[in-house]
Amino acid sequence: MTDPVDLTGVSWVKSSYSNNGGDCIEVAPGFPGVMPVRDSKDPEGPKLMFSAEAWASFVQAAADGKFGDV
Repeated sequence: MTDPVDLTGVSWVKSSYSNNGGDCIEVAPGFPGVMPVRDSKDPEGPKLMFSAEAWASFVQAAADGKFGDV
């Protein structure tokens, strides 16, 4: 098991494409090897940690339209 990532004072980023009333995720870039993700509607809620490789695969799949029109 690895040490948890300290997210205190992190700057969260929302996609510039998020203009749908706030139903989106936010990410905290800048952590080597991982991508912290949270629900923008619940900023104090749980944070998910994805490996950099998994996050890159997700972003590429979304860009390729693998999830349809969401």
